[in-house]
Amino acid sequence: MPKRKKIQEVIDLHGIRHKEALERVKDELSYRSEQGSFSLTIITGNSSVLQKRIFEEILEGSMYTYYIPSWNLGQIIVERTVF
Repeated sequence: MPKRKKIQEVIDLHGIRHKEALERVKDELSYRSEQGSFSLTIITGNSSVLQKRIFEEILEGSMYTYYIPSWNLGQIIVERTVF
């Protein structure tokens, strides 16, 4: 059986108000989940408040794996693997 490709993309939330940024993240994750496995880099910049809201309002308790990479604290990497 062939391996499924992971889609890797980036969304940049610089300059977007938090409410709109949260909606964009929700929509993007929903769309990508329908496509299968993916890796999505969410660029938040230095906004720890936005990162916290994304974690608390979207990611915690979800089906996604997510982390802030040590090499860039201004982003969140969200992944989903479908077998």
